[in-house]
Amino acid sequence: MSETLYDKYDGFSTIANIVHSFYEKVLDTDSLRHYFQGIDMERLARHQTDFLTMVFGGPVNYSNDALRESHRRLKIPQADFEIIADLLEETLEEAAVEDDDIETVMEVIFSKQELIVTT
Repeated sequence: MSETLYDKYDGFSTIANIVHSFYEKVLDTDSLRHYFQGIDMERLARHQTDFLTMVFGGPVNYSNDALRESHRRLKIPQADFEIIADLLEETLEEAAVEDDDIETVMEVIFSKQELIVTT
């Protein structure tokens, strides 16, 4: 059985730390901050941790319907999606995720963009 990225990077605690660092960057970005006004960030971080756990091959199944529904009302344009993706990639680099693994994670993220971006 092959090792998942989830296993390789020590699972939940690593992903939770990545999510925490990621949201610090997002909330420090003026053009993105408005998406998070009035949002329970602790709850959102749990959802994002679940999502990244799935992306890393861990024991969570996050549905496309849930992803679509949670982003629909936000009306996220392509440009903001790309800023967020860049911040995630930067966070993964800082967390010492290997380049090939970052590429794998980002491929999954970009495969979900049609569920997140409002055209």
